[in-house]
Amino acid sequence: MADTAANVQPTALRREAGALLGFMERQRNIYKRFWAWELVFFAYSLISICSIGYLASGLPSIGAGAHVDTRSTQLYLLAGALLWSYLSLIFMEVAYAIGIERWEGTIEYTFMAPVRRTTHLLGVWCATVIYGLIRTVLVIAVIVPLFHIDLHGVNGWSVLVILLVATLPLAGIGIVVAIMPLLAPEKGEQMSMTIQGIFLLVSGVYYPVSVLPQPLHALGLASPLTYMLDGIRDALLRGRSVGDMLPMLGMLALSGVALIPFSLWLFARAERRAKRLGLLKRSG
Repeated sequence: MADTAANVQPTALRREAGALLGFMERQRNIYKRFWAWELVFFAYSLISICSIGYLASGLPSIGAGAHVDTRSTQLYLLAGALLWSYLSLIFMEVAYAIGIERWEGTIEYTFMAPVRRTTHLLGVWCATVIYGLIRTVLVIAVIVPLFHIDLHGVNGWSVLVILLVATLPLAGIGIVVAIMPLLAPEKGEQMSMTIQGIFLLVSGVYYPVSVLPQPLHALGLASPLTYMLDGIRDALLRGRSVGDMLPMLGMLALSGVALIPFSLWLFARAERRAKRLGLLKRSG
């Protein structure tokens, strides 16, 4: 009996691992299918980031940079814009994955498949993170020479470690965002954008959260994105090491450990509700 149980567990793990890779491949094929739109979105992202960079460059011309370190301000704003481009891509792509399946008429088959919902969502998530990192690297390759950014003193290892640890809370937030299209087929994606906008407001993307009024300041301190942004800026602007940021990394890891199970529980409840009310049908 013990040998049989031992054999069943690796088989189940292999099946789930194969399913996860399958969802990742399907997501990759979606990007390939809509490659022209991906080029459009890449151009939009690049233009938005460049606009923020030129905003910092233009501060002296409008008399706002007389007592401001323009280069540091530019790097501060560019880092925020670049990271927000990456984060917003991840948030929305997970939500779009549900919307695309409903539009294609495959979501009911996916939800009936003998695969754990965790495997399904994390497969989409992993493919999105890889795509987001590739797109971010391409944007960096453009803006570094364009704005003559000096990368000396930047602690690249710290940036990498923060991004890896921050994937935990980001995964939880992304799954929560993916619930919106299930709850409201017609306006779910717009609801996802509203959640994204709240994080943009309170997480200190373009300014320190200390400038926010008290209620928003409290939300900013509760947002994992605030600590991710602060940590990456410390690594970029001050060259802080991983050891210096261990408390912040621990906070990100703990928030991820709490958020992922909670978000999966919420998604399961939303899925049951959608099945009960017949919300999985194709709309449009």
